[in-house]
This record gives sequence, C-alpha cells and structure tokens, in this order.
Amino acid sequence: MKKFYVLFTVLFLINNHAKAQTEPYGKIDTGDLKITFCDFEKDANAMVLFDRAIVTYKFSSVIMERHKRIKIFNDKGKDVANIRIEYAGVNHDEEITDIEAETINLNGKSIEYTIIDPKLIYTEAVDKETKAIIFTFPNVKSGSVIEFKYKRSTPYGYNYPDWFFQTSIPSRYSEFDASFINDYKFSLFTKIYQPLVKDTAMLRTDPKGTRHIWAMANIKTYKEEPFMDYPGDYLQCILTRIEHKGRTWIQAGGSMLDDADFGNEIKKSISKEEGIISKANSLKTDEEKIAYIFDTVKSAMKWNKTDRWYCVDGIRKAWDKKTGNSTEINLILYHLLATANIDTYLLAVRTRDFGKLDIAYPTLTQFNKTIVFCKVDSTKKYVLDASDKLNTYDTVPLDLIGLYALSIEAVSRKYDMLTLKPGNTREVTLINGSINADGKLEGTTQISSSTYSRKKYIERYNELGEKKYTDELQKDNEGLKIASIKIENIQNDTLPLNQTFDFTYKLTDPDGDYMYFNTNLFTGLRTNPFLNETRVSNIDFGCLYNYSINGRYKLPPGYKTDALPKSVSMQMPDKCIAFKRFVAEQDGIIIIHYTIDYKRSLFSKDEYPALRDFFKKMFDMLNEPVVLKKS
Repeated sequence: MKKFYVLFTVLFLINNHAKAQTEPYGKIDTGDLKITFCDFEKDANAMVLFDRAIVTYKFSSVIMERHKRIKIFNDKGKDVANIRIEYAGVNHDEEITDIEAETINLNGKSIEYTIIDPKLIYTEAVDKETKAIIFTFPNVKSGSVIEFKYKRSTPYGYNYPDWFFQTSIPSRYSEFDASFINDYKFSLFTKIYQPLVKDTAMLRTDPKGTRHIWAMANIKTYKEEPFMDYPGDYLQCILTRIEHKGRTWIQAGGSMLDDADFGNEIKKSISKEEGIISKANSLKTDEEKIAYIFDTVKSAMKWNKTDRWYCVDGIRKAWDKKTGNSTEINLILYHLLATANIDTYLLAVRTRDFGKLDIAYPTLTQFNKTIVFCKVDSTKKYVLDASDKLNTYDTVPLDLIGLYALSIEAVSRKYDMLTLKPGNTREVTLINGSINADGKLEGTTQISSSTYSRKKYIERYNELGEKKYTDELQKDNEGLKIASIKIENIQNDTLPLNQTFDFTYKLTDPDGDYMYFNTNLFTGLRTNPFLNETRVSNIDFGCLYNYSINGRYKLPPGYKTDALPKSVSMQMPDKCIAFKRFVAEQDGIIIIHYTIDYKRSLFSKDEYPALRDFFKKMFDMLNEPVVLKKS
C-alpha cells in the first residue's frame, strides 16, 4: 500500500500534506484581504497565510483534517487556485471527505464569499491505486484569498502522513499537530533549516501515546540549488516512517515478483517477437544482441511520461499500442533479452525527482521505475532504460547515475542492492578566428560531444528547434552572432555529436588605445553556478566531465598583446577536479587551451566551501580577458 500522502499542484508540483480548524473556515482578517505583497519575500506572486493540520487516531484509523488559506497578489499567482489532491483511493485504502472551498474578495468595504459548487469538484482515476480530486476556485482575481479544508482518513494505523512546511510559494505560518498511539512505532525525520516557532511534545492518556506540535513562520519559497543530488529531498518537513522490524529488501523484491502487474508480466510473450529473437540469435556476440534488441524496443516504443514500478496496461497491450509507462517498456526489453538467452536482471529504482531511496526502509512502494541490467562477462555490464529515445545501451543513463537499485533475478529469486556508478563524458571545443581593427572577431567553432554531453545538446536542440537553439547560444554569449549552424550525427548515437558554427563576436568597445576580449566562448561555462555563501544540499554533477577548449585568434592589424593571462594549473585538495590554462602568442596568433577534468561527481554540502572557492578561481580564470594595445 502506498504511503499516506497528499500531492498538491498549486501549478508547481511540490508535495504538501495536512489539516484543519474548528470553525468551517475561521474568520478572516480584513487586513489579509488588503495586503499587496509578502513582507518577507517581496517578489512572491502568492503566499500561504496559514496551513494547519491535525492528525488523530480513531481506533486504528488515522484521520487528518486540514485547513489552508492562500493570498493571491497578482495575475501570475492565480495558478495556485488550481488544486489537485492525489490519494490511494482505488481500493479504498484512503478516503477524502468533507471538502469545503471558497474564494474571498474585498468588495469596497464588504467581504464577499464565493463558495465552490460541489458539482465542480471532480474525481479522476490516475492508475490502479491512485485517484485524484481536482477543482478550481471561482471568482479569483488579484487580491483574492482562497481557502479550503477537507478530511482524509485511512484504516491503516501505520499509514501516517508527512508534513511539508515549505512549498513553491512562501508561507506565513505552517503547523503540524500530530498525535501518535503506542500501538505503532514511528521514526521521525526532521529537515529544518530555520527556527521553529512551536515545538511542543506531551503525553496522551486516551488513547495512550504522544502528541507533538511543530510550527514554523515566514518560510520562504523553496528554490533549487545548482546541481542538487535529490531536489525534492531538501524541503523543510517532518517525515514519518513506520518501524519495519525484520523486514528486508529480499522481501520487498519478492513482493514485486508476486505482484500480478509485475511478476506475471515478465512471463508473457508479445506479438511477432519471433522475428526479433531470430534476428538477435543470428548475431555473433551477446553485445551485438543487446544493442540490437535495445534499439528495436527503444525505436518502437513511446514513453507516456509516467513512471510506476508496475505495469498499468501490461506489456502486450503496451507493445501493440507502441506506448507505455517506463516499466512496461523495460519489461518488454527484459522479456526479449531473456528469451534471446542474455544474462538479464531487473533493477527497481527510485528516480531522482521522486527522492532518495531510504535504504533503512525496505518497502517496494519506495520504487517508481524498473530498468534492465545485462551481464556479458566480468567486465561488460550494461544498465538499460529503453523509455528514453536518447539513451544508449552502453552508457548508464544520466538520470540514474548514483541511484540505489534493487537487483532482481526473476528465475532464481535472488536480490541484491547496488549503486549505479557514474560514467564519463567528453566535450572538445575548437575555435579559429580573426580580430579586425574595429573590434570584431570572426571565425568558426566546432564542438564535439560524446555520451552525456551529446545527449544534453540533442535534447535542447529537439526541444527548441534550430532558431531558438541558436538564439539561446547567442544569449549566453553576449555580442555573439551566429551566421550558420551545422549539426552532424544526431541520428547515429555511436558517434560524437558534431556542431559547427560560423560566427561574429563584437568585442568590448576599444578603450583608447586598448582592446579587450574574452576567449570563453561556446563553452557553457560563462557563469559560476556556486555564488551563494551557504548550501543546503549535496552537489551532484551527475557524471565525470572532461572539457577541452582550444582557441586560435589572429591579432588585428596595428595591435599587439599588452596583457596575456598566465598559464596556470590548479586542482582541488583531493585532486578530484583539475583545471589547466595554457596561453601563448606565436606569429601574431594567440593560442589558448583550457582543460577541466573531473575524477569525482558527488560532493557533500560540507565540502561546499572548498568547492565554491575552487570554482570562483576557475571561473575568474576562464573569463580573464586578453588585452591588446595599438602598436
């Protein structure tokens, strides 16, 4: 059964869980209708005035009452009036009742209430376990206040809610009033980065247990930091975990194989598979078979943008429709590989956007995706996810690097927990240009990108189209104008992606007898991502990067170099990142070569000060100008 949760889409998809008050709403203060901005986050488009939850037990049932009130400051904030609550309601594991919602406006000196018609509150079936309640507040305008309350219950006493103080808009006040009974033992995890205004614990006598009230005020919008390892895991919150004494990951894996929508599916055949298997078996090596079957499934199937650890339609229907969720696509891949006698395993994972897998909490509901693992020999092992068109069979998908994965050998029912190790990516940039006396650089750039860098560029190009893609490159390099662009090997993922640009670049306007230019072009490394003095999250670069940036610049007539950046080499204390810069002038041509090499991809937040210092020095060197002087 799924963890007791609430998913609110207040336009932004950030989880929230919650409560209520004794009156239907409680009297609103006229002052809240008159305020025009959030005093602790002045650029906010909307603000939570309060969000309160009371959680109690009635026998073994958990009952949560929630009351939430939101102020909308402007038209950009009106999206918070679109509410979506997901819950495990298909099998009545959870129920949501007593929904009340209204919009409040100040009309002159009078307060005007618009109660939402219950007929406009809809229930949607999401999948085999999940339902969603959806409604939109009426009569919403700049200055409106919206509020709602509801009751949520579950008959399972271990299915306790979490509470998130922090959301995608600021919160003036957030309170979690939680009662626990001695029949259920929970571990509580608090992620708190600012002082609580209330932190009160007391004993209960009827029924016996404890009551704890946590409250926080003036909570700023949750904002992601650059290169976060698990972006959703750093919201300020209280998490509850039932203590599973004696439960193991072996049992979790066994539960998956015993589930009809998982274990039974891998035994099924798909239409016209004989031709695929025959073709695979005609190939000489297992590696060739893996590449062929992977490309066949990846090309045939379209991911429906849904991740579940189980099948919804099943692999036969998904194959016939050529559309499925990520697990359906990968179970098709698994079935074909196993049928072709490839040593194949299943890997259950929790994707990064779903949060970090809690190793100490062995339950299959932590997973939301299944991928495939193949062994050819002791040195050749492949992690496969055919749901992404840009993935390749021989590279661990970037979004899965560093994740825990439960390995499942379906036939022998053997299980093991492992970590998906980072791979390497290389990017080589070559720039050839000439500077004229008017301060304009003209030339050609070639960028060659492998593996993850290749995928990054293709994804961006496919998303934007050629014009917007070119416009974005120009925006990132102020003064740059791209005359033409040529991209090669988009369709051939065995070769590096090659991009060629003819360009002009307006240098800084000459200052008297001097001219300045920045050689850091087309690198994507113009702006240092680590400017904040403090850090909440770990730093995860994903993969091991290697950059090689090479430039040759012919000096303009009548100018000579006045100041060249010095050649320099530096590295992090443990040598995990190294930076080198070589600069020289030869026969009127300035030669610049940068290399950046990563030996480690993950850094703890405690290492941030050293990393920040290194990046500041590196970016200062990358952007240090060449100074030319009239001769």
